[in-house]
Amino acid sequence: MIMGSTKAKLLKLLEGSRKSYISGGALAKELAVSRNAVWKAVQSLRSDGYGISAVTNKGYRLEVCGDTLTEAGIIGNLRNAGVFRIEVRKSVTSTNTVLLEMAAKAAPEGYVIAAESQTAGKGRMGRTFHSPAGHGVYFSLLLRPRSKVKEASLITAAAAVAAARAIEHVTGVGVGIKWVNDLFVDGKKVCGILTEAAFDMESGYIESAVLGIGINVTMPQEGYPEDIGSVATAVTDRNSGKEGERCRLIAAVLDNFWEFYQNLSAREFLSEYRSRSIILGRDIHVLTRGGIRRVHALALNDECELVVRREDGGTETLSSGEVSIIT
Repeated sequence: MIMGSTKAKLLKLLEGSRKSYISGGALAKELAVSRNAVWKAVQSLRSDGYGISAVTNKGYRLEVCGDTLTEAGIIGNLRNAGVFRIEVRKSVTSTNTVLLEMAAKAAPEGYVIAAESQTAGKGRMGRTFHSPAGHGVYFSLLLRPRSKVKEASLITAAAAVAAARAIEHVTGVGVGIKWVNDLFVDGKKVCGILTEAAFDMESGYIESAVLGIGINVTMPQEGYPEDIGSVATAVTDRNSGKEGERCRLIAAVLDNFWEFYQNLSAREFLSEYRSRSIILGRDIHVLTRGGIRRVHALALNDECELVVRREDGGTETLSSGEVSIIT
């Protein structure tokens, strides 16, 4: 963790001084480490894919290096760096699956698994989440909230607002929310959120929760698979990311979410969730085990449940389900 901390701080210093070199001595003094430790951190960043030039009697400078996803890159962009423990992997089955296993082995709250790609990314209702390498951010955060089971829905809703804010901050693209856990741009899905929790049946409290977020950032050259091509898109129409884009995006989501999570019951995210909703006030189809029904979306209550009016004029409250807008 010491090396990881030094790498993140070094990366932040180099990012802040791209037009000039910084001497090894100045970096060592600023980081309160030896010059040898600086050299080792530079080598480690280079192995992560960062281009760092070194000139005798001048020092080090960060070169343009593309959209590299690294632990140091994420940590260096976090406001709440001390809260999270970041681990980046090249490929996993699913970041949620990996972190659920780690949660069962007492991994601490704030542990984050991010991956370049997933071979079996998880979506809701048993679906998969398409996760091509280099084109999205796929990560999961371990939480130990010790809150009531009914508050699990608040975690997902808070994450939706946090991710929407992050996307807009990093890319400038406006984002809407489709209840309960999907983010949309121009009528198509760009982000899915899946919260999987373990409960203490006796106390009724959440023992742990794994919050998984997948965001399509750039468009794969080959597009999306036929079965999702009509409903999925990327935040941008670019085929490659801007420098550090995905690291900044993950960091922004984590920071935004953590601010809500510190006082989840206050529901500080709720008014923004409602204002970003793309279904309130509209006719929608609701898919449940009983089939598909047409209803009108009236409101979102304080438990993030959807209040709808049925075709017979009666109202009901939905705590879960799949919805689609009737066009």
